[in-house]
Amino acid sequence: MASAPTTRPVPITVAHGDGIGPEIMAATLHILKEAGAALDIDTIEIGEKVYLRGNTAGIEDSSWESLRRTKVFLKAPITTPQGGGFKSLNVTTRKALGLYANVRPCVSYHPFVKTKHPKMDVVIVRENEEDCYAGIEYRLSTNVVQTLKLISRPGCEKICRYAFEYARRYNRKKVTCFTKDNIMKMTDGLFHKVFDEVGAGYSDIEKEHWIVDIGAAKMADTPEAFDVIVMPNLYGDILSDVAAQIAGSVGLAGSANIGEKCAMFEAIHGSAPRRAGQNLANPSGLLLGAVLMLVHIGQPEIAERVHNAWLKTMEDGVHTYDIFREGVSKEKVGTKEFGEAVVARLGKKPETLNSASYAGRPVDEAPKPVALAPRQESELVGIDAYVEWPSGVPATLASEVVKANGDGLSLTMISNRGVKVWPDGFPETFCTDSFRCRFTADGAATHAQILSLLGRIVGLGFEIVKTEYLRTYGGVPGFSLAQGQ
Repeated sequence: MASAPTTRPVPITVAHGDGIGPEIMAATLHILKEAGAALDIDTIEIGEKVYLRGNTAGIEDSSWESLRRTKVFLKAPITTPQGGGFKSLNVTTRKALGLYANVRPCVSYHPFVKTKHPKMDVVIVRENEEDCYAGIEYRLSTNVVQTLKLISRPGCEKICRYAFEYARRYNRKKVTCFTKDNIMKMTDGLFHKVFDEVGAGYSDIEKEHWIVDIGAAKMADTPEAFDVIVMPNLYGDILSDVAAQIAGSVGLAGSANIGEKCAMFEAIHGSAPRRAGQNLANPSGLLLGAVLMLVHIGQPEIAERVHNAWLKTMEDGVHTYDIFREGVSKEKVGTKEFGEAVVARLGKKPETLNSASYAGRPVDEAPKPVALAPRQESELVGIDAYVEWPSGVPATLASEVVKANGDGLSLTMISNRGVKVWPDGFPETFCTDSFRCRFTADGAATHAQILSLLGRIVGLGFEIVKTEYLRTYGGVPGFSLAQGQ
């Protein structure tokens, strides 16, 4: 029996998705309704059918209007057709609506769900808009392609502050940062630097930093050593799935995508078209994403009611096929039956697992906008010109391209895939057909000098495929050295 809503219905946008999406969304919405969630639902169509109508983003303009009006999106997984230049709807939605924080609680439910880590309770806070997910890529030669990794100070500050605020709001004791700043000293280095700066304002919370490779190994082996982990987009994408799987199952994990004005809630798994229409899929991931949504929209009592009923269902051994285990599970059920089992336990709490508690916690505050730093004076000091050179012999390339020297600019270095190959390169270094030729000035350079230099390089018969200006900021180089320099 549904309890009467105690609040005014909150507008939300719902998409039923593709594959198993409609089935798990139906079960989820049924549970929310029976629990008394006060929702005013606007249903939109996204995903495969929209893609195949010729919309490369998988979403119509009218759906964007709904999302911008309700500002809350409960989304089932979708299928992105192969080929055809179709864009990731998740990435598009996150970036278009400014959903900068992806939050994924990864909890083990031992002994009811199989796991090697019975005490695991980790929250991954993933930066959601930047990094390699800018999707800016180029082909530099016949054999070489490139993607750009973009990290901004405002992006780092927003996600790091969110991680610390989350930890404080949910009584977490430690925030850990993962980066690879021993290699990517400028991009990941900025993320680490801002983490330290922001963390200094949270004396009540322990903070630490790990290089991502050893940090990931530690998390996979001893996840109970971590509490909240914050990291750039790519690492967060990979490791949040790892964390969910080692906790018990990717199928049990929900996630929140939080922005300054909008938010999206979903399961972390895909649309599993092979399981569609068979009443097999586990709706737990989407349901737990919906629990996060209920907290976000100010219905923590309903969130608590749903979450505890779900925990009780797990304890009672009522499991879908993906987590069913002989000797542990009591009843194998389908998607609809699992939803009904949760409904039947509304108002109950688990006896072995820790019960969920959301009521009485501080209300989620709207994230504070982050301002751009004041413009810093810079000085142009040279240019990196990328050329396609099929011979692969650095010394031969240098002997030709050096002829472009003049007007205060000189060839000082040639690299291949980031490794210096001239001057004093090693003959053992393997080279592709894309070379970076660095020209620098004795002091400041002008745009006229740079353009003249590029003209001379082209005049020598070289194909320039890409350029990057070299600047200093406050006297500090705003560019990296090549490996071996």
